[in-house]
Amino acid sequence: MAKKQHHEEHENHERWLVSYADFITLLFAFFVVLYATSRQDKQKLVQVSQSIKFAMHFKGTGGIEFRNRFEGPPTEGGRCKSQPNGMEQRQRTKREEEAQQLRKKIERRLKRFLQSRPETHVQIDVDKDKLTVRLSASHFFDPNQAAIRPEMIPVLDVIAAEMVAEGMPIRVDGHTDESRLVSTRYRDNWDLSASRAAAVASYIQHAHNVDGKMLAAAGYGSTRPLGDNSTPAGREANRRVELLIEFNPPE
Repeated sequence: MAKKQHHEEHENHERWLVSYADFITLLFAFFVVLYATSRQDKQKLVQVSQSIKFAMHFKGTGGIEFRNRFEGPPTEGGRCKSQPNGMEQRQRTKREEEAQQLRKKIERRLKRFLQSRPETHVQIDVDKDKLTVRLSASHFFDPNQAAIRPEMIPVLDVIAAEMVAEGMPIRVDGHTDESRLVSTRYRDNWDLSASRAAAVASYIQHAHNVDGKMLAAAGYGSTRPLGDNSTPAGREANRRVELLIEFNPPE
């Protein structure tokens, strides 16, 4: 019986095309990825660059003339906060200096006017651009009364003259301690504190020819104490009338 002849397997000389096609496909994908990642938002880059310069003061006035902000909705990381520029800072410093100057004027006149220490009658406090003059109720009013003592009118005139000269709105606040009010004229400490504040405001308006629109009066009773109501010194500090001037009043 004759043996079958085995033919040699035909060699495919075009198999390289498969590898070549795979290589080309991968190369195309690679360049597509490079192209996609190379597309940048130039507007965002400009905003970021300007914001960094503003924060770091790399150029110019360091953000005085303009305050850069990111546009669009805030992201998770937040957005740049507005900071006071140079003009605002200078105005704020000027207002604080004006408050300090008014305090010194009142203190100088009181020291010349009062024989005793003026601190026992009047206390002056400056908090940034707000000046507060505290009148001791025990010196300016009789117990459980809202009429100003005649002997304290000259002291009030000295204070009011300097404050009115500033041309700023004046707020008058009345305060008491937590002691129970014994009076047939006033219902409670709210009524007494409001009446004392109104008496001071009314006197300033008429004695110093002030437009009523520049004055405001309010009574807070014992709700805003300065000291401990369980001690005599604390109760003394809480019984007061305050005259306030804000050199940057809210609109």
